[in-house]
Amino acid sequence: MSGRYILAADVGGTRTTVALALEGKPWPGVATEAVYESQRFESLKTIIEDFLARPDVAPHRNGVLAACLSVAGPVAMNSVTLTNLGWKVRGDALAAELGVPEVRLLNDFAAAGMGIPRLAPTELETLQEGYPVARGTRLVIGAGTGLGTGFLTAHGEGYVAHASEAGHIDFAPLDELQDRLLVYLRRTFGRVSYERVVSGPGLMRIFSFLQESGAGIPSKQLQEAARNNADTAGVIGEFGLAKRDPLAVRALDVFASAYGAFAGNMALATLARGGVYLAGGIAPKLATKLKDGTFTRAFTGKGRFADLLSTIPVSIIMNPRVGLLGAATEAQRMLG
Repeated sequence: MSGRYILAADVGGTRTTVALALEGKPWPGVATEAVYESQRFESLKTIIEDFLARPDVAPHRNGVLAACLSVAGPVAMNSVTLTNLGWKVRGDALAAELGVPEVRLLNDFAAAGMGIPRLAPTELETLQEGYPVARGTRLVIGAGTGLGTGFLTAHGEGYVAHASEAGHIDFAPLDELQDRLLVYLRRTFGRVSYERVVSGPGLMRIFSFLQESGAGIPSKQLQEAARNNADTAGVIGEFGLAKRDPLAVRALDVFASAYGAFAGNMALATLARGGVYLAGGIAPKLATKLKDGTFTRAFTGKGRFADLLSTIPVSIIMNPRVGLLGAATEAQRMLG
């Protein structure tokens, strides 16, 4: 590899992907990348330093002209405290420490929005066809370790990405069961945001609520699988999709309904006539469930605005690298 390089990263509460990309227009080409377990490191700096020391990267370190890092948290003045990791990151300080001319921090869902134009049609799974409006606002939502949001508005020949922390707005129950879920969660958290429900940890909370409220008892098979797998939410999802555990099936119903309601609320708030895109790690895994109508009924179930919401396209982003692609795209733009 030779030439001018950019560094891109997608920093999540669970995993961080770092990539070295070769500068190129309209899109930079990823040359090499590595995935790290975020919580095994004490800081973002240590992850990037480890990446830059790799034998296939180190020879090109001095050729890195710009870096853009997609981060899970609200960015202000190129600084962020990562919501689910507690790391404090300053772009200018990181640039000096790494020896990179400029490091720009970009909210993860703003980055995902920047990556959408790079997706192939086969990397999107349709939940609702709708009638997309050319150059209409696009909304990006994603449940994973947390619940992220961002949106894009038309500007010039392209789009401008805007960060949002709407995943932390108050959870609004849809029915009596969700009313009881809210009361249950208040005992632990006091104030309950949508992220407490629509996320990986949220799915586990829904499952625990159903169990403790007498809705059923987990099967021995599910209990055994959960004991042998650190990803309890993944186990619940797997058993629910396969209909191997009635409690898991019901938990997915509540989860998909709450997810759809939140997405519908955000679509109204932003008038996302250009489409709603579900990113994050959960939606692709639960695509079968999200396509069974539970999500879209809650999405469009907004009374007098049901007809409007039925015209908005909704898709799942199946490419988990969309945030990385968006960060690389922004790093390319930084070079002019």
